[in-house]
Amino acid sequence: MASLSLQHIDKIYDNNVQAVFDFNMEIKDGEFIVLVGPSGCGKSTTLRMVAGLEDISAGKLFIDGKDCTRLPAKDRDIAMVFQNYALYGHMTIYENMAFSLMLAKEDKYVIHEKVMAAAEILGLTAQLNKKPNQLSGGQRQRVAMGRAIVRNPKVFLFDEPLSNLDAKLRGSTRREIKLLHKRLGTTMIYVTHDQTEALTLADRICCMSMGHVQQIGTPLELYDHPKNLFVASFIGLPPMNLFNLEVKDGKYYVEGIEADLPDRIVKGIKDSGKDKFVLGIRPEDIKLGGDFVIDVTLNENTGHFTLTHGKLFGKTSCAKFRHWQNFEIGEKVNVSFDEEKIHLFDADTTDALI
Repeated sequence: MASLSLQHIDKIYDNNVQAVFDFNMEIKDGEFIVLVGPSGCGKSTTLRMVAGLEDISAGKLFIDGKDCTRLPAKDRDIAMVFQNYALYGHMTIYENMAFSLMLAKEDKYVIHEKVMAAAEILGLTAQLNKKPNQLSGGQRQRVAMGRAIVRNPKVFLFDEPLSNLDAKLRGSTRREIKLLHKRLGTTMIYVTHDQTEALTLADRICCMSMGHVQQIGTPLELYDHPKNLFVASFIGLPPMNLFNLEVKDGKYYVEGIEADLPDRIVKGIKDSGKDKFVLGIRPEDIKLGGDFVIDVTLNENTGHFTLTHGKLFGKTSCAKFRHWQNFEIGEKVNVSFDEEKIHLFDADTTDALI
């Protein structure tokens, strides 16, 4: 296990394209960190710099207090699990898991003990004599994890390991990774664009966009208290509803429609001294009954809740109601907002104001 310190790290490629800007993060021993963001945001590049597969253009990387900025990948005691499994097709599962230990010339009895222990943890004991092409995608991903476990590394790195799996396998393998972390207690850094994986796996999330860190915090901190519009709109499914808000002659207009606002929102507006904002409300914080109206355009029943899409303040929006709701297309549904869950953002800086 190990702690990591990433200090002012930049990545600039030879063509002068900068992929990561001033990345700073302290990772505690045994912590599960998830780097999340859209494609091209710099999360995989950051992971590869930690692994030593990409050079660090500027800044410092410390692992357990040791400067590893220029240390070769093979000397960092880090194991990486890739998206495409990277298994040897001509080898058995046992041989795949044992391969790195064989290269290190470990005693064959030690190798056997480690492979069998990892296979037991991952439920692969019955598969050890098979070849990778005889296994399902989920089993192959477990083999890739087993190959990392036998090395007993200081840090596990996961680069979008579930992307090639179907929805059901993603869910089960995600749970296996969570249980694996609890069992091993090893520091893990996990890259994904899937916010469900980020919210369910992470001790802390680092949300990135266009090479910049947008916010670092617990899943609940990012969900309930996003620092800016990007985090607010990226974290949460369905995404947060966002409405333009303008102050004119002491009155408040949401998408051009005059509206009464809660005291905490009014205070945030007055304290800012500005007149243009963005109002945010998550679909699950819209309640049935109230003074606002949704013109229903689509109803999605999922069993335990209903996603109701429609026009709210004239803008396409989504409400998430508990239980089964049978709204008709064109029906007008009266709603209200959970006033403590309304978010206010500066329209110019996109920063959260309350």
